[in-house]
Parts: sequence; structure tokens; C-alpha cells
Amino acid sequence: MNEKTNPANDGDLVLLVTERKLVADHVIELVLRAAADSALPPWTAGAHIDVVLEGEPQLVRQYSLSGSPSDADSWRIAVLRERDSRGGSARIYDEIAVGDRLVARGPRNNFVLEPAGAYLFVAGGIGITPIIPMIEAASRSGAEWHLVYGGRNQRSMAYADELAGRYKGRVTLRPQDEHGLLDLESILASRPSGALVYSCGPGALLDAMEKQCAALPGATLHTEWFVPRDLGEPLATYPFDVELALSGTTLQVRPEQSILEALEEAGILVVSSCQEGTCGTCETAVLDGEVEHRDSILTLEERAANSTMFICVSRAAGTRLVLDL
Repeated sequence: MNEKTNPANDGDLVLLVTERKLVADHVIELVLRAAADSALPPWTAGAHIDVVLEGEPQLVRQYSLSGSPSDADSWRIAVLRERDSRGGSARIYDEIAVGDRLVARGPRNNFVLEPAGAYLFVAGGIGITPIIPMIEAASRSGAEWHLVYGGRNQRSMAYADELAGRYKGRVTLRPQDEHGLLDLESILASRPSGALVYSCGPGALLDAMEKQCAALPGATLHTEWFVPRDLGEPLATYPFDVELALSGTTLQVRPEQSILEALEEAGILVVSSCQEGTCGTCETAVLDGEVEHRDSILTLEERAANSTMFICVSRAAGTRLVLDL
């Protein structure tokens, strides 16, 4: 199992909403405490939780923890009411109030802040949320760091004034209506020597960051996607076999199925959540075979290692996989 995930935190946790406030246009902050008045599970910078929204249909959505990992009693998340909401952000933004209870799972971390002497953080819009605790961790470690934060306009940029005031000289705000699109080439060229690059935000920003960093030697990029990458149709459009090493069972996965769906069809239950390759819940170790990675989590190096996959979206690149199930 990849060290990024925390499978011990997959159970349901009932949370009480103790604070709600508007932190930007169409962005609310919720402060959550354990309804049982107990300490919350520990977490590290970059972690997220799954919020389970009861109703018809039941929805599960992932939100980054944006508070401080040192606060054992409360979690903070920020929710943007998406213009084209599929129901999750609209339901939270429009309906959830102080005193309500939410069910959550996690936390899990697919966006781990690796130790380094320097960092460049590039955030777009609501993508600032996982970056905030990273900045705290980098500051505490004594690392050199800089944040470039963009958004449609200043009103849409949650926590912008707070961050600029707290970390004077280290935060550059670039609202698009004043400065245009982020000049990523210049931003990356001016990064501190040896800096790790962390970015979160809209897909267009992350696509552009990946293209820019691919052309820069030594630019190690870490990203977190809120929506799945657009990878087109799978390369493998034929059935393939999946051998489950722990039970010795072999299943055939049809072209129109995911591995997760084939397992569920056979009565084999695996914990999952987003089914889009963004949350990390269904991560599974690969013991043999080549993978066509279709997730939005693994780095290029992790994909090349071929030691883990997300079975809700990724497939075999050949005719057979052996999984640690």
C-alpha cells in the first residue's frame, strides 16, 4: 500500500458543524468537531477528508483540510459552490448550517509535503486550501518558500488577505482581472534553487504547470486534482485477467468494466469513494503485470514504479495483472 494513504481512517466519523462563515465569493468555511466530543484523527499537510452527504442520491465529496494539523479538536474545510455543481458543493453551501451533523471518512493524504530546503507553491482559486497547512509546515521547518496565488478576482480568493498579512514578502497575489493569467514560465524560472513545486487548482492550471515543469530540468512537481484528468479513452479496449494473490481467485475484467466493478460483481468488496481516481481510497498494490494508469494522483515516478494502482479507473496495459487482494 502506498505510504500516501491512510487506510486505517476509512470508517465513518460523525462531525458537528460548529462554525460557518463566508471567506470569499461563493466560498464558505466550515469548522468541524467530533460529535462525540473526542479528539479527531491526526493528519498532515495536504490531507483531505471524504464528506458523505446523505439523501437521494447519497453523495461523497473530497475536501482538503485547511486548518492546522496541531489542532486535535477541530478540522477546517472550505467549500466552493461550483457553477456546474453535480450536487455536492451546492448541497453543502445551500443547506449545511451550524449545529448540523456531517459524516466523514479519512483523513487521507495523496499530496504529501516532502522534506525540502525550499518550496514554490502555486495555487489557483479553491486550490489554496491544501496549500495553507503546507505553508505552515514549511515555515515551521525553516525552509525557504514562496506562494503565488491566482484567482478570477480578489473577491474570489479565499484567505488571500490573511495569508499576505501573515507572511509578508512571501506571498504574491495575482487576481486575473488585474494581472491576467499566471505567467508560469517566469514564476517557475524564479523559484529558489532546488525547490520542490506544489500546485493545486483548476485543471487548466495543473495541465499548464505539468507542461512547464516537463521542460525544466530539476523541476519536481507535485499536484492535487479536484476533478479527474481528461485522459481520453483507455488504450486497452480488450478484456484482461486480474489474479487476486491473497485468495488465488482470477477474474476477467470486461472492456466496459473497471477492476473495481468486476470485483463488486464477484461479491468482493473493496473500500472506495470517488470512483474517479482522485481520492485515493481504492489504492491497491500491484504484484505483477503492467498498468495503464488513469488516475489523477500518482506522480510520473510513481507510475513508472508500477507498484500501485487505483482500481476504480486504471487498467491493465497487457492481458494480466496480479494484485495484492
